[in-house]
Amino acid sequence: MAERRVTAAELRDRCSAGACWLLRGSSVYDVSSFVKFHPGGEQLLQDRAGTDIQRDLDGPPHRHSDNALRWLEQYYVGEMEPEEPSQQHLRERGNHYTKKSPPSSSGVQFKTFYPETDLVDWEKPLLWQVGHLREKYDEWVHQPVDRPIRLFQSDLVEWCSKTAWYIVLAVWAPIVLYLTWYCLSELSQGETRLFSSFTKEFSIPVPMFCFFPLFCIGTLVWTLMEYGIHRYIFHMNPPASNYFLITLHFMLHGQHHKAPFDSSRLVFPPVPASFVIIPLYLVLQVVLPPVVGLSLFVGGLFGYVAYDMTHYYLHYGSPTKGSYLAWLKSYHVRHHFEHQKTGFGITSTLWDRPFNTLIPEDAIKDY
Repeated sequence: MAERRVTAAELRDRCSAGACWLLRGSSVYDVSSFVKFHPGGEQLLQDRAGTDIQRDLDGPPHRHSDNALRWLEQYYVGEMEPEEPSQQHLRERGNHYTKKSPPSSSGVQFKTFYPETDLVDWEKPLLWQVGHLREKYDEWVHQPVDRPIRLFQSDLVEWCSKTAWYIVLAVWAPIVLYLTWYCLSELSQGETRLFSSFTKEFSIPVPMFCFFPLFCIGTLVWTLMEYGIHRYIFHMNPPASNYFLITLHFMLHGQHHKAPFDSSRLVFPPVPASFVIIPLYLVLQVVLPPVVGLSLFVGGLFGYVAYDMTHYYLHYGSPTKGSYLAWLKSYHVRHHFEHQKTGFGITSTLWDRPFNTLIPEDAIKDY
């Protein structure tokens, strides 16, 4: 099949129509569908529409990783026709076009660029295939692609494995609000005491205002759990010979690293999440006075909801340039594309610092 040729006039017309076509040397890429996900913000790519971005890819200020360059190839359109001298302005930095609303589809078929297609059959569920990759699994799973992943053969089970971001809010936010009201109501009665099961004489009363520090402690404990789960469970290194552990890793987190912009798999489904949340609730109810344990629990539950919402936003949101969230988005994207063995904090880098897993500052650039 002959390679598609792109004329300077077509490049100009596409960009004028609102599409974001970029050049890398003589190669042309349509990144219109990726613009809203770019960690540097939409405007950065839109401002470069129709220009050669090779210098930007190589840095400074931001050197793009091998995975980022591999990712770009998914949007390959074709090669530029040789330019006439009068057309050279199309490739000069700073020549921008009047933008209209971007079309829903450019109608261009991208070059297939999935070097791993010989390793798995993308037309079949991947969950039962990845265990056979053995020693190739770790490298394969950390080469992200822009395509949806199907895990299960059954349509029902596959549907249950996906969750929209607002489902997390709809299920857990009302519970957080109700438990907060309940704890405050119970503590306001002044009957809750610590150590009352050991001694009545020296038991310590727990006033209502203690709910707020208990809530904050619960949230802080969640951030440590978030870090530990992400580092030691989601990023476990399954032995190449263990089919079960490779499959488990892919189901828990590997599929997210393979397809980081699959919006249906960015938050945790409520049913499996409850298998962790309910046991924690029961433990706190047994170990501590019920209302004290519940106050810690609701803080932790709030931390979990904040974690899931933050994670979704870091993938799909467009934070203001120079803001903390913009920096955190860049930090998390670096974790996906280049530093998969560090940068385990999602809502913050609090625990990356003492545990020495912080992504180096010189590897994180705020575009």
